[in-house]
Parts: sequence; C-alpha cells; structure tokens
Amino acid sequence: MANGYAGKILKIDLTTKTVEEIETAKYEQWGGGHGIGSALFWDLCEDKTVKGTDPGNVITLMTSPLSGTLAPAVAGRTEVQAIGIQAHPTGWYTRSNFGGRFSTQLKFAGWDGIAVVGKADSRVWVNIVNGTVTFEDAGELWGLDTYETQEEIWASVLDHEGAWNEAGTGRDSGRTTQRPAVVTTGPNAETFGPMAALVHDAGNGAGQGGFGGVFASKNLKAISVLGTGSVEIADPQALMEARLWANGYAYAGNAENPHSLMGIVAFGSNPGGTITPITDMPEGMKSRPQGCTACIRNCRTRTETGEGNESSCVDVFWYNAHDRTAHGKITDATVKAANILQRAGLNTFALEATMLWLENLRELDLIGEGKEIQSSLPFDQWGTAVFAQALADSILSQTDIGADLALGLGACAEKWGRLEEDTTSGILPLQEYGLPHHYDSRTEAEWGYGSLIGDRDINEHDFNWHVYWTPTICGLHGIEPAVSAERLAEIIGKKTAPYNDPMMIDYSDEGVYSEAMAKTVAWHRHYTRFWKQSMLYCDWAWADFVNPYGPDYEGITPEGEPKFLNAVTGGQTTFEDGMELGRKIWNLDRSIWVLQGRHRDVEVFAEYNYLTGAAPGTTTYESPYTMPVYEDGVWSYKSVAGRILDRARFEEWKTKFYALEGWDTATGWPTRATLEELGLSHVADSLESAGRLGA
Repeated sequence: MANGYAGKILKIDLTTKTVEEIETAKYEQWGGGHGIGSALFWDLCEDKTVKGTDPGNVITLMTSPLSGTLAPAVAGRTEVQAIGIQAHPTGWYTRSNFGGRFSTQLKFAGWDGIAVVGKADSRVWVNIVNGTVTFEDAGELWGLDTYETQEEIWASVLDHEGAWNEAGTGRDSGRTTQRPAVVTTGPNAETFGPMAALVHDAGNGAGQGGFGGVFASKNLKAISVLGTGSVEIADPQALMEARLWANGYAYAGNAENPHSLMGIVAFGSNPGGTITPITDMPEGMKSRPQGCTACIRNCRTRTETGEGNESSCVDVFWYNAHDRTAHGKITDATVKAANILQRAGLNTFALEATMLWLENLRELDLIGEGKEIQSSLPFDQWGTAVFAQALADSILSQTDIGADLALGLGACAEKWGRLEEDTTSGILPLQEYGLPHHYDSRTEAEWGYGSLIGDRDINEHDFNWHVYWTPTICGLHGIEPAVSAERLAEIIGKKTAPYNDPMMIDYSDEGVYSEAMAKTVAWHRHYTRFWKQSMLYCDWAWADFVNPYGPDYEGITPEGEPKFLNAVTGGQTTFEDGMELGRKIWNLDRSIWVLQGRHRDVEVFAEYNYLTGAAPGTTTYESPYTMPVYEDGVWSYKSVAGRILDRARFEEWKTKFYALEGWDTATGWPTRATLEELGLSHVADSLESAGRLGA
C-alpha cells in the first residue's frame, strides 16, 4: 500500500499457537496506533471486565502510517494497550508506548500491528521474520534479564553477527544486517507483575500499566521482529520538503551554542555530551547522542561504559528521588541504577515513588531492622548502587519488603495497613488509582485532571513544557522566558483548535476550576489520543506551540502534524480532523472504563490533594511551581506552590468537563447522542445492555 500502511495486522493466538492476518483496511478509519488498538481490543476482548492477568485479556502493539518513515520524532514509537495490572484497586484498560526501532522493524516485516490473545500452555517467545511467524520455547529464557534475553534471541535469529541475512538481490529482497527488534519482560515477570515493564533494546520501555506482567500471565516472554521490506510513501518529495521545513524550527541558530536555550529544545543531546543538567552524565564519563528511528531530537545517550545506555529522564534519576536537593542530577550511582532497572524490567517511575515513600518511612523511623516494617535491606548503603541493586533484587526474588512491593504500591500499602494514612498525609504520593503522582493536580491542573479523568498518569508534556518548565526553569537560572505570559496565552489561543481560547492556560486560583480549564483538558485528551498516541508523534518534540526559531516565537503546531501525515498517506487530513478522531477514540476508551466500573464517584484524587499544600518534598516537582496566571485583568508568571485542591470546586469543574464532553453529568458516562454522533452506536448498545449508558 503506497500510503504508509503495510496493509495487514498480525493476530497471535497463544492458546492455539496459530496466527491470523487482519486487513488493516477494516480499521484504517481509526488512523493507527492507539485508535486501531482500542478498536481491535473492543472487537477481540469478549469480556472487558476481566482482570489484566486473565487469558481473555487482549494486548496490542501498534504502529502508525508514519512508523518506519523519515517523519521526524514519530517514526520509531510503538503503542501498547490492554487491561493493565498496575492501578489499584481496578486495573483500567490502559496504555503505554516506547521508542527505538520495534515499530520500524514491524512495518519492514509487513505488519501494521500485533494483537495477542489467549494464553500459551507453556512459556514461549514469538519470532517474526517478515511474513513468517513461529512460536519458540522460552523455558530457558524465563529467568533471564532483558539484556540477556535479547542477546539470546539475536543469536537464535541471526546466522552470525554482522552478516547479511536471508540473502537475496534487489530492493526489499530479504537482505539486512539489522538485529531483530525485541520487546521483552524481565526475569519471571509474573512474580512482580504490577511493577513489570516491557523493555526494548537498552532503555526503551513501556513502563506504566504492568504490561510485563500481562505478557508473563500469557506465558509470553518476548516478541522479536526482523523485517527486510520498506514503507511505501505516497509523496516522498512532500515528505522531504516537510522535513526540511521543520528543520528550521529545530536547529536554526542553535548549532554553535546548544547551551543557549532552556526548555524543550534543550532536552536533546548534542555531539560530545548533553545539554542540560537533567541529562548531563557524571563528570569524566564520555557519551554521544542516540535517538529513535528517524528522530531529530536524539534525546538519549550512549556512554563509554555502556551503563545508562538509551535511558533518559526518570530512568536516570529515579534513584535520587529521595534527595530533594539532587533531583535531576546524574551521578555514577544513578547511571548504574538506571541499568539495574532496565535489565530487571522494572517500572522506573513506580520505583521513583517507592524511593520517596521509603525515605519518608525512614524519617518516621518505621522501616528497618526491628521496626514496624521489618526490613534487612542495607539502608546504610542508601544512595549507592549497592542499595539500588538490593532493592531491585528483593522485588525480583520476592524477599524482604520486595515481596510486598511487587504487589504494586497501592496493594503494598494496603497490606501494611498504611494506605489510607499515607495517601492522606501525602508521604505516599499516589495521586489517583494507586498510581504514582507526577505533575500536580493542585498546581498544574491539566496534568492532574487529565490523569484522573483518564486511566493513568498522562505523561504528556504538550502544555507542561510551556506553562511549567519554561517559566520555572528559566527563573531558577535567572533567564527571562522567551515569551511573556500574555504572549504565551495568545499563542496557545491560536494553536488549540477547535477551542482557540487564550484563557486555557490560566492556572490562577480561579482559572483551574474554569470552563476554560475544561477546554484545556478536553483538547489535550483529544489531541494526544490521535496525534500523539495514534499517529505516534513523540511527546518530547510535539506539540510545538512556542519555538524560539519560529516566526514571532511560534512553533509548527498545528501545521506540522498533518503536513507529515498527508505526505506519507496522500490524504487530506486536517488538524481538526485529527482532533475529532481523537475525541472518538477518547470516547471509545471512556466506554471501556465505564464497563469496568468507572463512575463520577470514582474520579476522586487521593486525600492529600485536598488537605496538603503542594510544596517541595511532598511529591516530585514543586520547587518552585511558576505558572501563567490571569489575575485582575493581567497575565503574569507566578508561583502557585502551596495551593490545595478545593474539593467542592473540583466537583463543580467535573460537571463542566462532563457537559463539555457530552457526557451525563451525574455519572460521567457517555450518552447515546454523543456516541452516535461519533459513529459509535454499537458501543452505545453495549453500554445500554450493561445498564451504564449516560442519560
């Protein structure tokens, strides 16, 4: 197909050890990635209320039409979806994604995605080489870490390292020197399922959701794919022209002085090192940039020691989360700690919250030898790689406190009798559904609200780069933000169709409960469901609202997203088309959560959000928290740290949001009118049969 699609989706039935081809055309209306994944899940998962470890759960790994192309900061990402096992007490239908080259190899092998159903009667890994799919014995791989597993699979698939494989002649004939792209679990992931991630190559991981545990529950260790084909582009010239056009926004004026910028552009790596303290390697450790397929950002690194390869952000500072003065600093210990968790296949974000909680429990003298929470871990080695290894080993081996931590933080706290107390005081920062707090509902509303209304911590920085990172980080360095708060509001108002409301970034005490903030959250959910998770534009490059190299500081959103998509597909999708499809996908997901038990009454934050002022040390990022606010008719940047969430006003905000989405304001359930407007009458029928259709 000369439009970015391979034309077929691989359905893997582990129970029968058979495969089936599904025509992509049947699902192409959903775009790709998350959209197709949710549509497949709806069709293939007969009972959407099962536990994530039930054989009836369906897990999908999807690409987009842009995967494997030269579209920048998009081509290498893979979207993963299933009923998860990390959230507590309900494992919502959820998602994660990872970068690298897996989606590229999948497209080169001729597949737009994978749907895995059933459970194997023995431990297996799946080997995909172009159109050939085989089930291989994983018995000897089951106890191996993620690096060892990939090395064993590479050796199994390849005749010998560096050779041409499947020799042939001519384009797409079957010749490649590529290693297979492998996504795998850590050792015996069923024993630490809620903490278990999927890892690809050295540091690309799908952490949230416990998908490593979902794989293991199906007796699936890994999926390997090697492809020798290519992706057909509708208009290659238009794609190259779009890439050259975007290049001006990415590099102009920055090549000679990469340290000159703060914010999103500064997160990339540059030759010979990295740019900002958040990604600087320890002194004396040489590194070079590394990126996903076709990416212009190269936000990851390869180090001379091999430690911390391809890890970034929380991967390399989860271990200093306990040290509020060192957050974001990378040391020899944190680089080693990154490797420890990547090899183990442990969710680094969950371990960051674990470190914060353990430190708080230590300060209360509640954990250790002979304490209320008995532990023989080497707390005297706290902050060293020795303790990081001991903590990881305890989870993997089900010993000491690791046996309880492996249940997930919410379930662990419940077992220790501390869940209510510690999520009320905030020393256990689980903001919603037993999931670790990231950015704060009390300060950066769109992030916290979006996480609660959805299924997981959103981990989407579209507004965050501009409303928090730019004013806060610039302020810490004594640098004036590139644009004023008033100009930022003007730019956001221009670029957020269909709402186009400058008040969407008012984070004042009034603004966080406003109709405009309801628009912000709705826009964000629709934008990310399509452009970020279905088309798979990378979160660390898109959306591009404010850009120091754009005309009058304006970035390439909303022009850039459809420009690349249409060059590849030959279509005429507008930005607004994508937003509307994102709304459809969002409503399909919402309907699945409703079947699982979602109701307005469930969408409540942990108590500390209503009782404790957001302040440094309570959670992760509040030191300070400078945001754009509109007060007394004037825009300014102002710290909002210390604010609490007003329970009654937040409930009023939920009513505004539900009404904006076209949902029943009493329940938060989609109505038939809304679902039928989106072409989801069959979904409305299912909700009605379950007694869960909004009035």
